Amino acid sequence: MSNDASYLKHNQKTWDTYVRLENRWTQPVSPQVIADARKGKWEVVLTPQTPVPREWFGDIQGKDVLCLASAGGQQGPVFAAAGAKVTVYDLSPKQLGQDEMVAEREGLEISTIMGDMAELSAFADASFDIIFHPVSNCFVADVKPVWIECARVLRKGGILMAGFCNPILYLFAETAPEWEMDLTKVQKIPYSDLETLTSEQKELYAREGHAFEFGHTLTDQIGEQIRAGFVIDGFYEDPHHDDENPLYGNIDCFIATRAIRI
Repeated sequence: MSNDASYLKHNQKTWDTYVRLENRWTQPVSPQVIADARKGKWEVVLTPQTPVPREWFGDIQGKDVLCLASAGGQQGPVFAAAGAKVTVYDLSPKQLGQDEMVAEREGLEISTIMGDMAELSAFADASFDIIFHPVSNCFVADVKPVWIECARVLRKGGILMAGFCNPILYLFAETAPEWEMDLTKVQKIPYSDLETLTSEQKELYAREGHAFEFGHTLTDQIGEQIRAGFVIDGFYEDPHHDDENPLYGNIDCFIATRAIRI
């Protein structure tokens, strides 16, 4: 597996497989969730656990919302049921199929488009009022083009909500075959599976259906949003307790930001 964009094809196939395996982030919302959203009762997450504050959204009725790398039949259908005009953009056709399934089941209007989160040429400048981008840029090698494209397709005053990993999640190596975190083996940040894993480990990832991941610095995650033309006016960390990772419960491993396009 080379360091070029061919890794995206691998990650695309992996997320298609995750749909078949019913990974948590591929499970579409229930009819009850949609019914509640139509009544104004809804919440969504950018990070694994903590709901996004409702005041971050304002009134989304009639707003053009881009769910960026956010397929899976979860956030997009909720926004559509709440009255937004929703486009879901994702690399995985199977994940997009989950949004299409919910839209058909619930009589919702949702546009689905397949593509790379760092390349939004399918959209004209100033196309959206809100971009909702949950934890997913850990699957691209360079996050800076994501923020630049978000700034381009958002209208002036538009809102970018983003969730991403604290880079400490990539500070320690995961060892095969269990892929458990080894707190004695420290890795460099920024981190790349493509540069760190051996050829044998990459082949094991391919066989076992692991997506290739990248640990971005906070300069790239936050500083590059500002450089792209955003002012950050909201921030929180998500504790996300999970016994599978020794860091969880000791440090908040996920971050969410709200940024205004200036």
